[in-house]
Amino acid sequence: MDEQRPWHRLFDLSWTDFFRGLPVSVEMEKDLSLKQQLLDVVLIRKGPGALPCRLPDGFEDLAAHNLVSFKSYQEALDGWALNELVGHYVNYRKQVSPSMQELLPEADFRLLAVSVRYPQGLARQVTLEPLQQGVYRVRHFTGPIRVVVVHQLPRQEHNALLHLFSARDELLAYGAQHYRIRSAETSSLLYELFRRYQQEALTMPDLLEEFTRETIDRLLKELPPAKRLEGLSAEQRLEGLSAKQRLEGLSAEQVLEALPPETLEALERKLKGDGLPPSSP
Repeated sequence: MDEQRPWHRLFDLSWTDFFRGLPVSVEMEKDLSLKQQLLDVVLIRKGPGALPCRLPDGFEDLAAHNLVSFKSYQEALDGWALNELVGHYVNYRKQVSPSMQELLPEADFRLLAVSVRYPQGLARQVTLEPLQQGVYRVRHFTGPIRVVVVHQLPRQEHNALLHLFSARDELLAYGAQHYRIRSAETSSLLYELFRRYQQEALTMPDLLEEFTRETIDRLLKELPPAKRLEGLSAEQRLEGLSAKQRLEGLSAEQVLEALPPETLEALERKLKGDGLPPSSP
């Protein structure tokens, strides 16, 4: 399962970016037990009222708490995965309710399973009731689970976020062309997606590579200088600058103060040898 986590992490980050500035908080890789059991994403509505953007198909009518399980193109969405999601729901509901005797109403929760490819095995086990193109409902235990199949979603702008996780060239290219990163904090999202596809030897549409570069370049220009330099060593900050460029803006006194004693002594000897008056200390 550890080999799959990068895809899940990127899926989590994409929702964090999508809801930037909106009254929905995103909790990633929610740990629900002492023995680590991670739920991919929890989307939490922060109040009533319509959101000012259209959500991907299957996510239109968010409840107060929305528990999302994600299966990449490498993974199968099967009955056991649904069992896990229901188990997460039971645990999570207990955690967020006032008490075990005052559980929040079931209507406050929605369970969603996002699968990149159509779950053939699951379809042989349970009935996938079509709700709209690429969106199904499964009756599991006592309640419904919504299943969203990325490869079946229409190529429409509000679905671009999920198309970024497609393994089909045309859908991946559509997602890259139509999704717009919303915050600098997640500016590396497309770049990390690009790297992940390369590592797994998947076909990478030129459009995604180009769009990744353009997005990162645009966001870098928007970042304040201090943010762009954050984490860089002194050598990295000066890399590519000529000696003249490195000294621009510095007074003679500042330059001399920065020089080590042995360099100052060598300079002093050089000036005396050329017959020039030595610099004042």
